[in-house]
Amino acid sequence: MRTSIRTAGAVTLAAALLATACTSTETKTAAGRTSPVDLGNIKLVSYSDCDDMLAGLRAATAKNVGPWGIGGPVVMYAESTSDAASAKRSAGAPEHSTTNTHEAGVDEPDLVKTDGNRVITVNRGVLRVVDAATRKVTGTLKLVNAEQAWAPADLLVSGDRALVLFSGGGIIPYGATAKRAASPGPRYVLVDLSGKPKVIGSLTPDGSHVDVRMVGSTVRIVVRSQPRIEFPDAGPDLSDNERTRRNAEIVAKAPIEAWLPKYELTTADGSTSDRKVDCGQVSHPVEYSGTSMLTVHSFDLSQALAETAPISVAADGDTVYGTGSSLYVSSNPRWWWPRPIDPMVIEDAPATPSPTGSATVTPAPGTSPAVVTTSAATSAVTPAVTPAATAATPAVTPASLSDADPAPSLLPEPPASPIPDPSATGTASPTDTVSPTGTASPTPTPEVTPTAEVTPEQPPEETEIHRFDITAAGAPRYVASGKVSGRLLNQYSLSEHEGHLRVATTSTSGQDSSSAVYVLDADTLARTGEVGGLGQGERIYSVRFIGPVGYVVTFKQVDPLYTLDLRDPAAPRKTGELKITGYSAYLHPAGDGRLIGVGQEASEQGRTLGTQVSLFDVSDPANPRRLSQMFQKDSGSEAEWDPHAFLYWAKTGMAVLPLSSWTGTEQTNGTALVLKIDDSAVTRTGTVVHPRPEPAGNARAASYDPGIRRSVVIGDSLWTVSDLGLKVSDMKDLADQAWIPFS
Repeated sequence: MRTSIRTAGAVTLAAALLATACTSTETKTAAGRTSPVDLGNIKLVSYSDCDDMLAGLRAATAKNVGPWGIGGPVVMYAESTSDAASAKRSAGAPEHSTTNTHEAGVDEPDLVKTDGNRVITVNRGVLRVVDAATRKVTGTLKLVNAEQAWAPADLLVSGDRALVLFSGGGIIPYGATAKRAASPGPRYVLVDLSGKPKVIGSLTPDGSHVDVRMVGSTVRIVVRSQPRIEFPDAGPDLSDNERTRRNAEIVAKAPIEAWLPKYELTTADGSTSDRKVDCGQVSHPVEYSGTSMLTVHSFDLSQALAETAPISVAADGDTVYGTGSSLYVSSNPRWWWPRPIDPMVIEDAPATPSPTGSATVTPAPGTSPAVVTTSAATSAVTPAVTPAATAATPAVTPASLSDADPAPSLLPEPPASPIPDPSATGTASPTDTVSPTGTASPTPTPEVTPTAEVTPEQPPEETEIHRFDITAAGAPRYVASGKVSGRLLNQYSLSEHEGHLRVATTSTSGQDSSSAVYVLDADTLARTGEVGGLGQGERIYSVRFIGPVGYVVTFKQVDPLYTLDLRDPAAPRKTGELKITGYSAYLHPAGDGRLIGVGQEASEQGRTLGTQVSLFDVSDPANPRRLSQMFQKDSGSEAEWDPHAFLYWAKTGMAVLPLSSWTGTEQTNGTALVLKIDDSAVTRTGTVVHPRPEPAGNARAASYDPGIRRSVVIGDSLWTVSDLGLKVSDMKDLADQAWIPFS
């Protein structure tokens, strides 16, 4: 599951969480900061056979079952997609930009791709191919029925093959016959682009989407699944303790099929087969909960989708980071606990209304502000978290909007913490359940003992990391696992460099927090060094590692930008610090000694004021400086939480990012802000705006969002993408060159 909520996501219905967890003991320094803890080695091992696997999973799951089954009450969720960068140029194609990804040569899914000759997009369930030279649509492919057009989708493209990723549930390809009422998991559709676009295969895992990476033409899909165990409704007469005991007894009788990850594979001839991961392809740490299984599917995009070489690990995972040779999957066992929301900033002067008309609340990373977001394109909203919400009693209010009466969208939206989903919390799926009275197994069942009624305590904040070698074709090879204290912000908190993995985390204890960067040996994931004490009382808002240097931004009222010297893995150290108002939610390298920050300006009390883009001079690690800043009052940008939305064209110094503003009476979408960033200044060049639809003759036209989502460069032209279509502009003066509407 991704770590931020997609703007055009599905309807989200959230409820207060009830979770059980193990006891933890925290050690604090005099300053109140949680001190580093030796977390040991968590090396993965294989099961000896299916009986060994079943006994281990039954016992582990029984220990973690609660009155609601595995996890808390049902929570519907919005999936989102991850971060971005650049890819190889196609031979003979015009010079062009590519997806803004974390690591060069490692592609990430996004809603638009180009090879310089073609622009390929997926929008409202329709894939389109546009010829870059003629600026004409040369191919379309309807992938889902009209009633499923809300489903967010992304693309990966290699040569004449595209993989369309539907990360939400219930997606059935157009024209297909569903074998069940609705698939609860994601669907990955392989499309041939060599002629008229056509579907030539699909993969439907039984689980939830985590993330995808592609190196060359090899795709690695990471999926998380839960045990398929049906827990009956106990009614009001049983106590929580009695419910827990009953559920543990049900787990003790569940067959191995309840845990083995399943998937459906459809080949080019349309034949479909149900498959499952073999017991011999499943590994586990020494200690594990049994409530989650990670599966990595691998296949070559240039080949027929006949097999996906799946391997599984009895572990959880929510963040994926990839290099050309390694795939890292990390998780925080405390992910199901809501993160505390920073208290509302109260100033002497009257509060300036936010774009939603409410007082602005400075959000903690991983939480949403106390406002509602909606996309007119989807008529969907994410939960509005009230300022009074706390970690113990999160106040989450769902809402619904009609196409005819859209509400203002969120400005801005920071990275959101993982929202528990049915496959992660253990909420039983309505379909494909395994009866607890299945065929008897010779495997011994774990003894179930009564448990005392206790108030659950939060487990320690720590991040598990698993590394896989992906240098060879086929299934990844497991290398090592490790742990560090604290929790990651997103994939940019991880970086592999010269045989070491750098990990940036924030540890919290009550209202106290502090951040650190750990350096691990990539071969063993054993800790070799660390530097802590970053942002006392604050949380990480952005991280960027560039070679042997690290940059960490923390924030609560001011933004300390820390520079780190990581040349000696055994002795990383903080070398400089810059304190300024506001914060950078995304950091982008801009050549020698320069760093771009995109985020929010804020008052000295920490109240966010609007989008800011800063240029930093980091040539002297001991003395980072801000050279220039562009500030747009009462605005927000998708680039603040999704780096795919940020374009930096180093050749000319052009930067482009979507911008939404609040005029005081209405929300204005549809703008791409174009900047010129040179060695010393950030200068506003202009804006690109997409035309708004005419409601006459099309009752639903007004529901389409004209907000620009992405931008790419092809030759001397800037292409921008929205729900409505593609606009081509001259890079020199932003003059209109073409408008390609999405019919």
